[in-house]
Amino acid sequence: MPVPIRPCIAAVPDYKAGKPPAPGPDGLGFKLSSNENPYPPLPSVLRAAQQAAEGMNRYPDAGNAALTQAVAERFGVKAEQLAFGTGSVAVLYHLLQALCAPGDEVVYAWRSFEAYPIAVQLVDARPVGVPLTADGRHDLAAMRAAITERTRVVLVCTPNNPTGPTVGHDELVAFLDDVPDDVLVIVDEAYVEFVTDPAAARGLDASGLLDGSRDNVAVLRTFSKAYGLAGFRVGFCLAPEPVAAAARATALPFGVSSVASAAAVASLAAEAELFDRVHALVAERTILLAGLRDRGLDVPDAQGNFVWLPSGARTSAWAEEFATAGLAIRPFAPGDGTDGIRISVGEPEANRRVLAVAERLARA
Repeated sequence: MPVPIRPCIAAVPDYKAGKPPAPGPDGLGFKLSSNENPYPPLPSVLRAAQQAAEGMNRYPDAGNAALTQAVAERFGVKAEQLAFGTGSVAVLYHLLQALCAPGDEVVYAWRSFEAYPIAVQLVDARPVGVPLTADGRHDLAAMRAAITERTRVVLVCTPNNPTGPTVGHDELVAFLDDVPDDVLVIVDEAYVEFVTDPAAARGLDASGLLDGSRDNVAVLRTFSKAYGLAGFRVGFCLAPEPVAAAARATALPFGVSSVASAAAVASLAAEAELFDRVHALVAERTILLAGLRDRGLDVPDAQGNFVWLPSGARTSAWAEEFATAGLAIRPFAPGDGTDGIRISVGEPEANRRVLAVAERLARA
């Protein structure tokens, strides 16, 4: 008799990570499939990681004391409001484990971050995906209507991965005012450093969502994207103290390594230099977005470090065109009306190659 596996685990969809590129006709390939920062580590960050690696025979600090202090000082919050994990998605897992029981519901926009339905089903909760608007935005009114007495958590991804638009600050505040007090709203801001829209929601700003007036809002952040530490997996949430404590209680001990923690602390110290790189990527995003639209492609607003092509039934064929050119992009082709292609903003040469392929696609 086989060992029984929980039914909810058997039903969990696979997470499809971005693939590496195959070389194009000129022998070069560019990975634009995982929303990674294309810049190498800053020398100061690399030195901090190397120094920390000299103590790899010791366990990391289970309390993440140095990292907690650095983040708390950077954002002007209390240490007790913070919880860390191996990427913001791990902190999401911790929060869902702390809050959801079998049969509970989690509401989120769809299409959004691919890990959401996986994380929800792993705790045997029910995923409730609410369709985006035609221009790739959250439909907050429909999401509010989807909340029931079984809803424990609502996920708001802004900018939305993979479609790109943000949720406006005022509309999000109005939504939060209307959500029941016993439902936690998790605002996932993995790409917030790339946002240029002044009306966009920003959960950790002085006028943000965690001003002490609400006990049911948590904000997720990561060092993977703007800070360029995707390979080290460091993320955190800022939340009301009881919620943050619950996330810490469900986290694996020693989850964030000493090397990753040191690199994150060094990245905060080098933030001005790192954000010069962010500004360069935003400039490239602007060129890429305008170039795609100039070629007649219907691309929604892009506020992360990626753009979205709602390619529909052409998704697989278009993905092959990009692959042939040495460009690894991220196709989503479930055939459920949410099909499209996400393209990370990469090196200028890679972005120009994307536009060259798009020129052919637009003429086809």
